[in-house]
Amino acid sequence: MAGFRKNALTKNVVFMVMVTIAVVGLAHGVSSVPAQVKADHHDSASTLAPAEDISGMYSFLNDGEFVQINLDKSGASGYISRMGDLESDRGTFLDQFFSKATVQGHDVAFTTKQIHGVWFEFKGRFDRGSAKAKTSDGYYVLRGTLKEFTTDANKNTTSRSRDVEFKLLAQPDDSDEAPAKSDRPKD
Repeated sequence: MAGFRKNALTKNVVFMVMVTIAVVGLAHGVSSVPAQVKADHHDSASTLAPAEDISGMYSFLNDGEFVQINLDKSGASGYISRMGDLESDRGTFLDQFFSKATVQGHDVAFTTKQIHGVWFEFKGRFDRGSAKAKTSDGYYVLRGTLKEFTTDANKNTTSRSRDVEFKLLAQPDDSDEAPAKSDRPKD
């Protein structure tokens, strides 16, 4: 009988130790979850959101060329549509999509993908322009430094920098759209 009690007591002690370990483990896991959530929340709060939605088409270096900027929940994207100026692409429109882009507060930066050995980097700011509404050119203006990089056939890269100003091109006024007319004759 003593062996039975000793065996039952050992099982109870083992069971209690297991329960204690499980409770301590759960308590530790629960207390670490809010700390992780707080840390993640702090990191995302430290990323500055765009001051305004500056999505749209902006002038670029020459007439007919433009920069398209798109802002959405996942961040910034876009591309430059420009006329090729190398012998191999002269007279052809080239769309150079952004490989990375950010808009934080009023700061704007983007880098395009390379096409035919050429890519661009822009760093600057956006401000409100002189236009009173988005239906006129210049409601927003991007001002900053544009670097153009060129890699030749020998893999030598050169760059040139210039100060630029790109204006938001006029957007259609959606508020003036007339309601759809009915095909029913008037009584």
